[in-house]
This record gives sequence, C-alpha cells and structure tokens, in this order.
Amino acid sequence: MTAPQNPKAAGTPSGAPFTERLDRLAEVAVRVGLNLRPGQELVMTAPLDAVPLARAITEQAYKAGASLVTTLYADDAATLARFAHAPEAAFDTAAGWLYGGMADAFRSGAARLAISGDDPSLLAGQDSDKVARANRARSKAYVPALELIANFATNWTIVSAATPPWARTVFPDLPENEAVTRLWDAIFAASRVDGPDPVAAWERHNADLATRTVWLNEHRFAALRFRGPGTDLTVGLADDHEWCGGASTSRSGILCNANIPTEEVFTTPHKARVDGHVTSTKPLSYQGTLIDGIRVRFEGGRIVESAARAGADVLARVLDTDAGARRLGEVALVPASSAISASGLLFYNTLYDENAASHIALGQAYSKCFRNGGADFSEADLAERGANRSLIHIDWMIGSDQIDVDGLTPDGRAVPVMRGGEWV
Repeated sequence: MTAPQNPKAAGTPSGAPFTERLDRLAEVAVRVGLNLRPGQELVMTAPLDAVPLARAITEQAYKAGASLVTTLYADDAATLARFAHAPEAAFDTAAGWLYGGMADAFRSGAARLAISGDDPSLLAGQDSDKVARANRARSKAYVPALELIANFATNWTIVSAATPPWARTVFPDLPENEAVTRLWDAIFAASRVDGPDPVAAWERHNADLATRTVWLNEHRFAALRFRGPGTDLTVGLADDHEWCGGASTSRSGILCNANIPTEEVFTTPHKARVDGHVTSTKPLSYQGTLIDGIRVRFEGGRIVESAARAGADVLARVLDTDAGARRLGEVALVPASSAISASGLLFYNTLYDENAASHIALGQAYSKCFRNGGADFSEADLAERGANRSLIHIDWMIGSDQIDVDGLTPDGRAVPVMRGGEWV
C-alpha cells in the first residue's frame, strides 16, 4: 500500500491529513481534470499500487453522476513474468481487442482517466530488443484509441499516485515509507490540492495559462528560436497552428484539463521546418532507461545526428520507431520557476518532468492545436499544414534558467518571449 501508516505524518502545514488530501486530489481529477458529466461512463487505468486513489476517484465520479466506472489495473509482477517466461514471438503481440474496445467507449462518449505511478525502472535489465518490440506492438494496437485521445474526441485527464517503486526511485536514500510520504507531498503540492479550495486554485491557474496562449496566438509567430548552452534551435510552427494550455474544450463540448498538474502552453511544430542543434536540460526516463545528455541536430525538420551521455542505444531505437519518430509533434513553453521546477526533484515521470522546463516532443502531433477546427481535419489536411504523424509521442526537456526564447515573425523579426527561462 502506498499511503503512509500515520496520516498526520503526511499532513500539510495546516494539518490536513493524508486521506483528506487524497480525496481532494480525486475531486480535482473528476471536477477539474475530467469535468465529468452526469450519465457519462469513465474508463480508468491504474497500477495496482494506486488502488486507494482509484477508489477515491471512483467515489467522486459516482457523486458527479457517472453511469459506470470501469478500471483496468496493471500488475508489475505480471509484466515481468512475460519477459521471464513468454515465448520469443509473444513480444510482437498486443491486446488489440482491448484498445479497440476502449476506442469504442470513447466514440460512445466515455471519459478517459489514467493514473500514472509506474515503476520507472521496471524494465531496466530486460532484453532491450524485446522491450522495443513489445512497445512497438502496443503502440500499433493502441492507435484507434490514441487517435481519439490525441484529437480530443472526449474529455480525458492524467493524475498520479505515489507508488513505492516510483518513490524509491525519486528518493533512493530514504526509507520506503518516508519516500512515499515525500512523493505524495510533492504530488499534492503540484496538483494544487493543499489549499482550502483546490477547484478555485485551478480556475486561477487556468486563467493565467489562458493569458499566455492568447498573447502567443495574437502574435502568430512563424517560428520559435531557443538559444543557450549547447542549444541553437529554430522550431518552425505549423501553418494555422494554435497555442493551447490549461483547460481545453473537447470535441464533445466538455471543458477539461488533460494533465494534472500542468504548467505548459504548447502547440504544433511544422514537421519540415526545424533546424539547428539542441541539448537536453533534464534526463528522460523512458521504459526503464534514463537517457541523459541528449544532443541532436535537425535539418529540414528531421534529426540527422543524435547522441546521449547515457542511454544512447535506447534513444537510437526510439528514433527508428517509424518515419515520424525523428520529427517533432509538439513544442511547449514552461517557466523555469514553475512549482515543479522549484521542487528541485527529478520525478522520472514525464507528466511531472515536462512541467519543470520548456520541452519538445518527438513523434505524433496533436490535431487540436490548429485554428478553425483542427480536430476535424483529415490526415491530408493535417499533413498539408505540417503536422507530424508517428506511433510515439515522447517529451524531453530543453528549457532552463539559461535558455532564451524568441518568437520569429513571418518577416524574420525577433520578439523576446523568454529570458533566462522566464516569461518576458
């Protein structure tokens, strides 16, 4: 069990007990993350260690009027059993029937919630070829459901639970119970549930992010230029791109926050207009491997050179996933002073680490980041505007307090956007 044995030990400075904060997080997940509608079904996935949060979310969902909550749990022991005992051919197999069923649920209006908290090092030491093949098979099978999520066809969100394996990774020098408590504290703080009215706190935060997106959308930059130590990168922006951040309206008409927490504003790059070199500013935890010191060079939107101080072989496999894996699907701006960055923690979890710094993402673009109904565009329409397509979407951090960002106008004029990692 992930929760501390002594609830008071995990309390906020005001003395709020663990169970109260867990319920607040569940309420934020349902009311802010999903904005679940009466009569709506909910499909939830979670690791086994996240059962307490999953149950709290289920309770909040039914209070909000959910017609049915269906939860699918992932078991680390079962995953490891596959790598230990499954036949060779099994690693090219994925549960297409399951992902097809999830896609049917989303088309029928079901909401989607994922609880993250997986063991970052679960697959460390496993056969890297088997890991890559299993990931590829799952990605292919997941396409019908993923496309609906990427196109914002329904309301969805991701929240996190402090599981023991994750906590041990973040706080390796602490006893497990203390590590779990510390990680829960960090999750509650980043998710804005420590105050007296978390829902109101999210309304204020969403308003601030909306102000940023309005400013960026009004400027209609043709590109962004990132400059700093080891980085001089120009990211051309897709034609008719739109900046998003915080709460967004799904195609089903429901305003929701896809990520709890979130500090970013983001949009779609043009897959053929990225040039220059860039160095990562934080490690990337990917499928049990820590990829650190990433250095890549882009020409015409494509990575033509890549290296990493650690995990270079895994990075190479990622880049060879498909034709779109070497191109960008997202660029996001995050101030270096964000609450997650200020924690000083490396979370080994993309949901958190991407909100500590400006970042780019290899792979699939979000079709919702276009003006005039991008979510309804055909594949040909998206491709014409420069949106990338891939089986992957992997964020890695390129921002810091040493990185400057300029917006480049269509006529080449540079407008300061960030200086020293902070909004100008």
